[in-house]
Amino acid sequence: MTDFFRIPVWVGISVLGWGLLVGVSAEEISQQVVERIAFGSCGSQNKPQPIWDEIVKARPELFLAIGDNIYGDTTDMEVLQAKYAELGAKPGYQALRKTCPILATWDDHDYGVNDGGAGYSRKVESQQIMLDFYGVPADSPRRKRAGVYESWRFGPEGKRVQIILLDLRYFRSWAAKDTRSAEEKARLNLVGWYVPNQDPAATVLGADQWDWLEAQLRLPADLRITGSSTQVIASEKGMESWGNFPLERKRLYDLIGRTGANGVVFISGDVHFSEISRTNEGPYPLFDFTSSGLTNSHPGWAAAVNPHRVSPIAYAEPNFGLLRIDWDAPAPAVTMETRTLTGSVAISQKILLGDLKKK
Repeated sequence: MTDFFRIPVWVGISVLGWGLLVGVSAEEISQQVVERIAFGSCGSQNKPQPIWDEIVKARPELFLAIGDNIYGDTTDMEVLQAKYAELGAKPGYQALRKTCPILATWDDHDYGVNDGGAGYSRKVESQQIMLDFYGVPADSPRRKRAGVYESWRFGPEGKRVQIILLDLRYFRSWAAKDTRSAEEKARLNLVGWYVPNQDPAATVLGADQWDWLEAQLRLPADLRITGSSTQVIASEKGMESWGNFPLERKRLYDLIGRTGANGVVFISGDVHFSEISRTNEGPYPLFDFTSSGLTNSHPGWAAAVNPHRVSPIAYAEPNFGLLRIDWDAPAPAVTMETRTLTGSVAISQKILLGDLKKK
C-alpha cells in the first residue's frame, strides 16, 4: 500500500497548488516541482511559538519536522498524547498545516526518553501516537513496521527532490559515556556526555533500516535531503551525534559512494543552535545543515568545538532552516538559510548540485 502524507481536508486547491497533490511514497513520484523546503527541531509545546509565523511567511512547499517536535519524556501514553495536542492547538502551527504538508520523524524527547534508544519500553505505542498526530493513514507501511523512517520523491527527472527521514532512536544502541571530569572537558571545550563507541555490533539505524536506506539511495534523484535528528558530521562536542558511532557513520558515507547516490545533503537538529558543517570523508563534499531550535537555544553549546563548521557563526537563538532550490540557474544550486524570529537570514550557504557528485 502507498504511504501518503495527508493534506488537511480544509485546504483548498488554491493553496500553493498542493491541493492538487495527493501524496507519494518512496516508490512513487509526484511531478510537483519543489523549490522551498523549511525544517526545524526542538520546539517545546510549553513555550510560546512565534516562529511559526515566520515559517509561514517564508512560503515553504514542504515542512520537515526532524525531531524533538514536542518534549514528551514519559512512559505514560496519555501524557504523550496530551503534549502532542498542545502543539496541535498552537495557532501558528495550525497556520502552517494550512500552508503546506508536514513530513516528520522524531528525536529523543518526542520518542519518549532523553537520549533514548532501542531500550525505551513504550516505543511501539509511541510510534503509533506520533503517526496519529501527523495523520499517517492506517494502511501505511509505517503503521506495520518498526520505526518511523520514510522517504518521498517530488519533481520530474532533472528536478527531482528525494526527502529521506531517518529514525535514529528505535534501533539505536546506547552511546558510550564520557567518564572524564567536568574540569577536563571544560579545558577541551567539550559540552557533551559521550565518547565514540567502537563496538562493531553497535548500531544507529538497525539492520532493516540500513537495507531500506540502501534501496532508497539507489532510486533516481537530483537532490536528496536526508533528515537526521542528530548531527552527522560534527561530533567533537561530545553531544549525541553519528560521531558517537564512528563505524556506523563510515558505513553511511560508504553507502552513499557504493550506491552512486548523488545530491545528498544532510539536515539535522538536536543541539539548540544552527550551523553548517562539511566533510570530505564521503564520495564528494558532504554538508550537514543543523537548525535547532524552534523554541530552545543554548549559546554555551554553540561555543563548543566543531572543526568541520563552514558557516561563519553558530547561531544560538530560535531559528528554522530554509532550503531554496534554483533548478533553472545555469548551474542548479541549493541555498541553505538559517532564518530568525524576525525572518532575517543569520547563516547562508550556496551549494552547486554539480558539486554533489562523485568525480
